Amino acid sequence: MSLRTKLKKILPSISVTEQEALDAGDVWLEGSIYRGKPDFAALRDVPAATLSAEEQAFLDGPVAQLLEMIDETEIQSGNHLPEHILEFLKKERFFSLIIPKKFGGLEFSPYANSTIVATISTKSSAVAVTVMVPNSLGPGELLLHYGTDEQQNHYLPRLADGRDIPCFALTSPEAGSDAGGIPDIGVVKEGEFEGKKVLGLEVTWDKRYITLAPIATVLGLAFKVVDPDGLLGGKENLGITCALIPHDHPGVQLGNRHDPMGVRFYNGTTRGEKVFIPMEFIIGGQQNIGRGWQMLVSCLGAGRGISLPALGVSVSQVSFKGAAEYAAVREQFGLAIGQFEGIQEKLADIAGKTYLQEAMRVLTTEGLGMGLKPSVVTAIAKYHMTEIGRDVLNSAMDIQAGKAIQRGPQNTLASGFVAQPIAITVEGANILTRNLMIFGQGVMRCHPYLQNMVEAIHSQEKDADATFNRILRKTVGYSTANALRAFKHGMLPFTASSQSNLPEVREYEKAVHKLSSRLAVYADFSLLVLGGKLKQAEMLSARLGDVMSYMYAAMASIKYYEQKVSAEDREQAAPYFHYATRWALQQAEKALHAFLDNFPASGTRKFMRFLTWQYGYKMPAIGDELVRELAKQAQLDTNIKAQLTHLVKPTPGDGHDINEQAYKAKLANLDSLAKVRKAIKSKQIRSGVRFSETLDNALAASVIDAQQYASLIDYNNKRELAIRVDEFDYDMNLLTPNGERADGETTTLRNAS
Repeated sequence: MSLRTKLKKILPSISVTEQEALDAGDVWLEGSIYRGKPDFAALRDVPAATLSAEEQAFLDGPVAQLLEMIDETEIQSGNHLPEHILEFLKKERFFSLIIPKKFGGLEFSPYANSTIVATISTKSSAVAVTVMVPNSLGPGELLLHYGTDEQQNHYLPRLADGRDIPCFALTSPEAGSDAGGIPDIGVVKEGEFEGKKVLGLEVTWDKRYITLAPIATVLGLAFKVVDPDGLLGGKENLGITCALIPHDHPGVQLGNRHDPMGVRFYNGTTRGEKVFIPMEFIIGGQQNIGRGWQMLVSCLGAGRGISLPALGVSVSQVSFKGAAEYAAVREQFGLAIGQFEGIQEKLADIAGKTYLQEAMRVLTTEGLGMGLKPSVVTAIAKYHMTEIGRDVLNSAMDIQAGKAIQRGPQNTLASGFVAQPIAITVEGANILTRNLMIFGQGVMRCHPYLQNMVEAIHSQEKDADATFNRILRKTVGYSTANALRAFKHGMLPFTASSQSNLPEVREYEKAVHKLSSRLAVYADFSLLVLGGKLKQAEMLSARLGDVMSYMYAAMASIKYYEQKVSAEDREQAAPYFHYATRWALQQAEKALHAFLDNFPASGTRKFMRFLTWQYGYKMPAIGDELVRELAKQAQLDTNIKAQLTHLVKPTPGDGHDINEQAYKAKLANLDSLAKVRKAIKSKQIRSGVRFSETLDNALAASVIDAQQYASLIDYNNKRELAIRVDEFDYDMNLLTPNGERADGETTTLRNAS
């Protein structure tokens, strides 16, 4: 019995749905990371993402108008998205970001799409999700790639101008993460449509969690097709199929809503019982029966890399801007809280991770802008950028403390805090994305020979043994080269290469090479020792996926620093860059140690440690000095800070504007504030109960002049407003800072008795 025949009994074959998923996407930078040779040349050759004049004009025009229209408190207090906002979105073609101009769409780049969604999200999660969904996985994208000319010409202009609102229904009560297991069925039958007897499908479905379903006019639907009577002349089970059905088609049920954490985007159910649809409703026509899964996974990768990462970045930038400004103006024990090391530790972490988030957003959309559909990279972006966003937001909540938990228009964190778990669950829950998708897909996509080897093992061809042996020899050579490279980098770490022109980058580029070489060895031994069981060893494979992910993040950080940070701003950007890159490298190394510590075969574990010299932590550390330096930089009004918070667009009177006004006023009065503090310390003047009294004393003692006094009074008024939290009367009617009802009505005070 040949080795191939023995392995055939042990290793499972690749299922049809797995094969379609593997065939659907592209291998990009992650392939070189997995193979132990990160391709920094390819990284640096990626065209830098920029906004076109048309895209910038859209941000400066309709997006800016939309932000001024949004009252998030009103939205969250109501039951519906305000009709005037929905009409504005239609009128200004917010639902057509990905639709070509020839169909009336805007045809914006992935980078612009991401920037627009993220900018809206800084003001309202509900509005952002409403814009996001039609421009992500849904009827629009499926029609673009797979629709017939007739379908495209009919639907795309209507989707572009908002005459039609789309939704796409995939998730069923019995099939969430296991989307391939949907129980919804379409039976091939003859039926009546528009007065004629035609061949079609009798479809029964029950879907939930469908965003925009309650207001959709056209339903994208995924279901399995069966042909028990052989009307199509082939096999009975034909596979997953995607159809487009008008909402008013007989039997279609739309309208019931879910309540996703009180965030008022439309989300709900759709059902149908034996609904007859003609073959022309199938996206791409009858020939696309059974191609639905391939269509979905092909389009899902691109959407996953834009929309949900955009939400993660937006919440990070809101958190960074708000935390930094609050830390600068909020004082306790006579000092701005940003001077306390406990706050600095949190603030530095927020700043460094926000830099990393923006770097990953830019790089991922740059790859998508090249026309690539890197399914592993987009899974990395979706998982890690939503998780980092959640982490950053939690730290910002800690810094703003009591202010952060009081709802109202001045609270810039509450909406994002409530909405952030939603991004964690969409397009595959994050547990699934990390534990099954990143390395699970990555190992098959990125290994140069594994997929061909599995196919050869299960091949029925006469020359299958010869084919397998040929692939096996190549695999052994590949693995041997990986082992030698890792051993060299372990014993002689200075041999790792770097092509960067910037001295501060070279250390990190070398570190990525060293970590990547170890990853390649561990992946090889995992396949050799665990074989098919690696698929079930989710915790082990997830850690290898983490290494891939953090290497990708480190490469994104390097590219952003080299290409997106101007030479004049590099000094102020350096602490952000060092923190972000070191954090990513540390997380990767931590994942490698966790993998080795838990590898089930002790002999192999020891040999892997020896082969890669993985005995201790070797990556550059984030020390206290770097934390202090970054926390200080984060509280300065610099170009790099503006660059890393560019998605946040304050509008007059909103929470962002109030915070920014106080922050900038303080920076403008630092010299005068120093004079007042010095006078208090020398007992030249007394400190008042309120800061305004202290300023009165300083003016009377000629510590400050009248102009400085007026400027400091203005700052103090803005500071008091910034640290204020929203108040409501007893019946929870919002009050203005003057104690009057915000709606202009008269409020009544409740007697203490």
